[in-house]
Amino acid sequence: MKQNIQLWLRTLKGEQQKKPIPILSFPCISLLGTTVRELIADSELQAKGMKAVAQNTDAAAAVSFMDLSVEAECFGATVSVSENEVPTVKGRLIEDMDGAKALKIPAVGSKRTRIYIDAIKKATKEITDRPVFSGIIGPFSLAARLLDVSEIMTLCYEDPDMVHLVLEKCTTFLIDYAKAYKAAGADGIMMAEPVAGLLSPSLEEEFSSPYVKRVVDAVQDDAFLVIYHNCGDNVSKMLKSILSVGAAAYHFGNAVDMESDILAQVPDNVLVMGNVDPAGVLCMGTPDDVKNTTRSLLESCAKYPNFVLSSGCDIPPMTPWENIDAFFSAAREYYETKN
Repeated sequence: MKQNIQLWLRTLKGEQQKKPIPILSFPCISLLGTTVRELIADSELQAKGMKAVAQNTDAAAAVSFMDLSVEAECFGATVSVSENEVPTVKGRLIEDMDGAKALKIPAVGSKRTRIYIDAIKKATKEITDRPVFSGIIGPFSLAARLLDVSEIMTLCYEDPDMVHLVLEKCTTFLIDYAKAYKAAGADGIMMAEPVAGLLSPSLEEEFSSPYVKRVVDAVQDDAFLVIYHNCGDNVSKMLKSILSVGAAAYHFGNAVDMESDILAQVPDNVLVMGNVDPAGVLCMGTPDDVKNTTRSLLESCAKYPNFVLSSGCDIPPMTPWENIDAFFSAAREYYETKN
């Protein structure tokens, strides 16, 4: 059943005891007894994995797989796949302006995009008690995977026209991709734009936010939300530009202090999510580490009415479920003691 997503958003904003929304999907491999390699190639497995996560957690929403290699692979990039790690992009696809001009915008549904869209179509039929959000990469982060993350930083200064040309093509594709998720039944997308967090504020304002805003303007409406994610350590210096994209909510990583860097600067009607360390704490820590870190974050941030507890980024595939349970337990216990 399709969620009334605006009602869900208003309710979430108004609740004093907000359920967490971690970026939690890949750890389903231990629930299913499968591998990342098998998961990313099978829409049925992905839907079962999302359902298993929903059944095992009290999250306020289900978030699909944050695999930031899918879109780049669709453009022709080489992807490295392993058994238990999220896929990564290898090498550089575009070497110069000629390559940028020759770059073709792929059809949505080619390569693994069809698998991920079909997975959402199946998952939304199985998960009916909470919204379902699809994972999608942001324009600058996609361009960086095509041009190479290190190279694009230099190219922003030395060949901005080439960067803008690639961004135009990436944005056109991402709008189509987001619309395909919308048609498949998703309640929204969580757009990951982490590489933009490495830019200076002026470069972010030129090369990221205008393109993100075009995606938001093209797909966000009363029935479909966009959540913007950036786990860079520079986001506090570019908040005005980031907020200008008009997303329904914003998700930030553990590289920033959620209270002083973000919440103190964001209007209280803007929903903000984050930011327990997904690798160092949720994956590598003990259950006590997770509980203590989660409670500490809530002590600092839960007093802000627009704060929603989450992980700082995508939770790694091999994260122990004891730690995930500790995260949710800490949130539940905190709010019970404050009630």
